[in-house]
Amino acid sequence: MSAQANPEFALRPFLPADAPLVAEIFRASIEGPTSDDYSEAQQQAWASAADEEGEFGARLAAQLTIIATLEGSPVGFASLARNEEIDMLYVHPAVAGRGVGTMLIDALEKLAGARGAHRLVAAVSDTARTFFEQRAYIPQQRNSVLCGGEWIANTTMQKKLAERGQP
Repeated sequence: MSAQANPEFALRPFLPADAPLVAEIFRASIEGPTSDDYSEAQQQAWASAADEEGEFGARLAAQLTIIATLEGSPVGFASLARNEEIDMLYVHPAVAGRGVGTMLIDALEKLAGARGAHRLVAAVSDTARTFFEQRAYIPQQRNSVLCGGEWIANTTMQKKLAERGQP
């Protein structure tokens, strides 16, 4: 018998049965961590995108979505739309700062590059902007998006991916 003092995170594809847990991760990653950048009304409007778990799960199933797990349980997820857009990247606050987001974004970059993408774009929350900047994403424009009756600001950011065979 062996005990694991530092369990490792793993990645796997999204499964339709993941929808309820992924919706919970989505809501949890908005409700607390974004409070310095967004009002409570904005957070609630943003988090309401997962209220219809069936629709939320269908959206993720229609994209390339990967799940980060810890001891088999989902703790984060990321989705790639149209092979060049990071549509979602959310990590449960309980594991924030432990490399889950980096693992997810690295995987999306590799998958997109392997599929021929030359760049990735993402509509990045004010809360996540530093995370993306640290990974060489460059701000392109500020946006105001109407979501659940609230205007929410974000920034479109872009990263050029290495050409195949290039480091």
